[in-house]
Amino acid sequence: MKLLVASLVTVTTLASMSAVAQSPIDPDLAKVIGAIKAVDNHTHVNSIAADDPDSDALPLDSIPPFGLPARFRPENMESVSAYKAIYGYAQDDLSEAHMVDLRATMQRIRKEQGDRFPAWALDKLGIEVMVANRIAMGPGLSPPRFLWASYGDALLFPLSTKAEGAQSVDAAALYPLVERLLRRYLSDLRMTAEPATLDAYLTTVLTPTLERQRKAGCIAVKFEAGYLRRLDFDEPDEAVASGVYAKYAKGGEPTHVEYKSLEDFLFRRIAREAGRLGMAVHIHSFEGAGGSYRIAGSDPLLLEPALNDPTLRGTSFVIVHGGGIFASHTGALLSKPNVFADFSLLDQIYSAPMLAGILRGWLTLYPEKVLFGTDAFGSGPEAGWEISAWLASSTARKGLAIALTGMLRDGEISRGRAEEIARLVLRKNAAALYKLPLR
Repeated sequence: MKLLVASLVTVTTLASMSAVAQSPIDPDLAKVIGAIKAVDNHTHVNSIAADDPDSDALPLDSIPPFGLPARFRPENMESVSAYKAIYGYAQDDLSEAHMVDLRATMQRIRKEQGDRFPAWALDKLGIEVMVANRIAMGPGLSPPRFLWASYGDALLFPLSTKAEGAQSVDAAALYPLVERLLRRYLSDLRMTAEPATLDAYLTTVLTPTLERQRKAGCIAVKFEAGYLRRLDFDEPDEAVASGVYAKYAKGGEPTHVEYKSLEDFLFRRIAREAGRLGMAVHIHSFEGAGGSYRIAGSDPLLLEPALNDPTLRGTSFVIVHGGGIFASHTGALLSKPNVFADFSLLDQIYSAPMLAGILRGWLTLYPEKVLFGTDAFGSGPEAGWEISAWLASSTARKGLAIALTGMLRDGEISRGRAEEIARLVLRKNAAALYKLPLR
């Protein structure tokens, strides 16, 4: 009997040791990763303004309803952990009785914090700096904790987009928003209409708009072009682009082929000017959203002609959301000297193990090109941007820990190198890219 008990104890002990050995996360490495104050490369963080009109250039609630990934649905219980971490929620469920108390707590804290609420939330999230992709910054979103990334798509479409909007029901909703933002950019320059020639548009609208944004603290210009067209910004012909602009500047509808030639030219001019001004170019690359979204058109490999342009070597490009299902294509593009990738949104939609697989591929090749991001956004009073940021941040740190633990245990990197890569991804790569004065 004693021998049997001893044998059972031995088997149990060995099983326990094996379970520890096979754990996908090294606990000491996880502790280091959890303590790093991060730089969040991409968000749609809200200001404290009640209606926050400047939060998004292409809000997705403007298109017909579409299916949400599982982690975005109200029944996702991971939000309980977010409520606990940020608001001290003491319950383990989302019953209506408990939610009443939670809403009251959230409202009380927001009122108590006032303008400081966004920075208060960053402290809860372990994020030191958050890049806000917005039309304009707003109350509570001040540097150095919050930095601005503007929208560049409106500058691509100086002509009528009525024909372009006829491509799908989603496009019909989005193109008017692009036109509205261009009207705002013109108003900011005290202009009421686009000039008659492309040269005049470049010198009186495009460049002055970017210069104005840079002077206001903008560190990057973001393109959501995947919602509007394919990412194949081909080699432009300035003479053709000028002819298209002149032909339709006073009215009429350019064909899709004609408009594309103008867009291709303007994209590269915007990217070149951004580089001259010290601004990065962020490009949305992910599978959706929307029922009419053209997933194949967001393959980052479509960007290669522009990324290979020798006149754009002074511009840093960031593939935002890492290309989604095309993440391996993104990894290949990281070989180019001025291309980076963030994994914002991936850490909200994908599980930590799924994210880890992507990160391990990237980090094996180009760890100095990978940026942390959350794509934090608000979707209602109980799901503010801080909740989605917590979900993304916790998934990101876990996914990063899984990837680095695997590399460490397979003898690919040392422990010291694993910790250094974690600091690069969560903090130092972004600090270098945007020349942030972080310690």
